[in-house]
Amino acid sequence: MWGGRFERGPAEIMEEINASIAFDQRLYAQDIAASKAHARMLATRQIISQADADAISAGLDRIKGEIDQGSFTFSRSLEDIHMNVESRLKELVGEAAGRLHTARSRNDQVATDFRLWVRDEIDNLDRALAAFQKALVAQAAKHTDTIMPGFTHLQIAQPVTFGHHLLAYVEMAARDRARFAAARVRANENPLGAAALAGTSFPVDRKQTTKDLGFAEPMRNSLDAVSARDFALEFLGAAAICATNLSRLADEIVLWCSPGFRFVRLTDAYTTGSSIMPQKRNPDAAELVRAKCARVTGALVTLLGVMKGLPLTYAKDMQEDKEAVFDGADSLALSVAAMTGMVEDLEADKTAMRRAAGEGFSTATDLADWLVRALKKPFREAHHITGRIVAMAEARGSKLEDLSLKELQSVEPGITAEALKVLSLDAAVASRTSFGGTAPENVKAQVKYWQEQLK
Repeated sequence: MWGGRFERGPAEIMEEINASIAFDQRLYAQDIAASKAHARMLATRQIISQADADAISAGLDRIKGEIDQGSFTFSRSLEDIHMNVESRLKELVGEAAGRLHTARSRNDQVATDFRLWVRDEIDNLDRALAAFQKALVAQAAKHTDTIMPGFTHLQIAQPVTFGHHLLAYVEMAARDRARFAAARVRANENPLGAAALAGTSFPVDRKQTTKDLGFAEPMRNSLDAVSARDFALEFLGAAAICATNLSRLADEIVLWCSPGFRFVRLTDAYTTGSSIMPQKRNPDAAELVRAKCARVTGALVTLLGVMKGLPLTYAKDMQEDKEAVFDGADSLALSVAAMTGMVEDLEADKTAMRRAAGEGFSTATDLADWLVRALKKPFREAHHITGRIVAMAEARGSKLEDLSLKELQSVEPGITAEALKVLSLDAAVASRTSFGGTAPENVKAQVKYWQEQLK
């Protein structure tokens, strides 16, 4: 492929380390689309004939069909997807194939293909995340008043509703989608026409290929066009944050399925058994989502390491960009799909959730708030009084709501029977009416909001 400059082929180990076709063949659809756009532009600018452009386009369509159908033979000796396609194109259309590479380099070619691929992957992930949100909202709609414990430090803190808890992940996914959308804007610039690094002397029309490929605009600096991979880094950054959010929910599902919680149950579709312990039902899908987060984060760190020391412009190091991005994208896509399935599959145990919410003196804050409202106590004093009452209940092995009025008054004489009403779980949850709070009416409103947003 190197023409007259080289007299001998590469050493076997050089071919082994240099070839990228094993993984960059995934870019074939984007590579063919970009090549067709380039050929059309070359013909429009009369750099090549229309007949050659037509032959090239027809040949590329046939190659795409062969790859789609699995009949295309990839050759490692041809290194990458670009040369594999070009070699097959020469077999199909002859001399015209050699004119396709006029006014471009593999440097701007791969940068274009990679941006197109990342853009397509962002679109796929956006649809998948929307489906994940819809699954969460559907479950939340069934549990707007299902009481469960809210936690801080994994200690029971205050009662909330299960629907409210699930909607927190809808919000996270919305931010994930926004990050991907922002990354897509910056990725959606056209490097094609930058050639190797300095541009080209041919009268190309970069605006035509930009429009043809759906880019927003051509990149303004040829050096940046061929060497930038920050679009891939930004994609992986958004992916790592998204995977982290999914991992948090996965971890909660693992906890919720455990005997210590029993908040939810997953069916056989998303659990596995044990080879030795017949009683086991393991939430393996959630555990794997939790682990795949590390792969996505690792992909980001890998690409940061590849790029951190590279001078402008292209260096062969950058061939190592794609495997990390592909693996990160695959791991995230699989995680989103698995998490969506689990959310749709899970069945909440309302009784277990409510029972747990009643532990840990979870309505103590409601008593402190009552002391502030009814007795006009400063909150810090109300906090101290309530703490003494909690200590008394703990010493007696009882719940706050089981204490008698007389017992409460032994700590604070001003407490009246009205205070007993705020100690129930239902009253505590219903009282949280501030915007964004867990009151069932709030949760119903947020469910409706997200149903509208996700139409």
